[in-house]
Amino acid sequence: ASKDGAKTPEQLQKNKKPTLFIQAGIHAGEIDGKDAGFMLLRDISKNGKGHLLDKVNLLFIPIFNVDGHERSSPHNRVNQRGPTNMGWRTTAQNLNLNRDFAKADTPEMQALISTINKWQPTLYLDIHVTDGEDYQYDITYGYNGEHAYSPNISHWLDTELTPVINSELKKNGHLGGPLTFGIDNKDFGKGLFGWTASPRYSNGWGDARHLPTILIENHSLKPYFQRVLGTYVFLETVINKLATDGDDLIAATEKDIKQKYKTLPMAWSADTENPEYMDFQGMEYQQATDKLTGIKYVKWTGKPKTYNKLPIFWARKPSVEVQVPEFYYVPPQHLEVIQRLTNQGIQYKTLKHPLKLQVTELTAKDYSF
Repeated sequence: ASKDGAKTPEQLQKNKKPTLFIQAGIHAGEIDGKDAGFMLLRDISKNGKGHLLDKVNLLFIPIFNVDGHERSSPHNRVNQRGPTNMGWRTTAQNLNLNRDFAKADTPEMQALISTINKWQPTLYLDIHVTDGEDYQYDITYGYNGEHAYSPNISHWLDTELTPVINSELKKNGHLGGPLTFGIDNKDFGKGLFGWTASPRYSNGWGDARHLPTILIENHSLKPYFQRVLGTYVFLETVINKLATDGDDLIAATEKDIKQKYKTLPMAWSADTENPEYMDFQGMEYQQATDKLTGIKYVKWTGKPKTYNKLPIFWARKPSVEVQVPEFYYVPPQHLEVIQRLTNQGIQYKTLKHPLKLQVTELTAKDYSF
């Protein structure tokens, strides 16, 4: 969607506006973003919100997992309040697209990555719906922090975008919160775990390639209409922020692209010594035992409860670090590897003449799944 009528990546980039890329339905049962995105486009084209495209371009994929979307049933996500019929989580190949960003096994993911490489969006939103704990927030969202691969991007998202999103959600009757998980699913009061996504996920992949990426997780126990309207507010707020400050995000992205590292963390563990604290807007719960199986479980009462100064343990402590080599050499017979490097947009050179080099070869001697 472009006010300039741009229909190609080249035309879009000529108008010098930031581009917001919205993706819905990677898990097709979690389909809130499809309706919110179409509502937004309707209002831009017919209901007086055309100004949203004055300074921003939109790219919208309403249904990424088409296979799962067509496998629709009222029984696909029984722990989610609406819509009546929901799609399926995986593709017809039984592959989970939201684990496929780095390896890109699926034709859908290969097409998505190729699209991103061509259109070069400024900010990427990946819209989901949660499983698990109950709390008062209807819209939660997250991205890798400043400890990870794109610190300048993360700083902008933290300091410039997040406060505006939470403020606008609150003005419109919603509650925005951080994407966190309970440390102990039998005792919520022990605190929260803050995730650093690996590149198999959209937000981890975006962090690794320096594409600002936000994973939105709407709360599955909130009614569908509430989740969709909250998503609508989120999208409109992001567009308005890009219109006024998109150049600052582009500058932060360029800084991260130019940074070169001699070592890189490959995995993070929870920083248990330096928790952050927040007044978490949760729900009351009880410890209960299932009469049939004897299994203990958490029974949510539906009554709001604020957990004052609840600790959040962010996974920001490097647990595996590696030296970054000057180059990688890929033997030419590994055609599948070369094809995936090409698809990911990773630059490489092909050696045209014989060359003697001293290299280090790594071999996996022991591995497990």
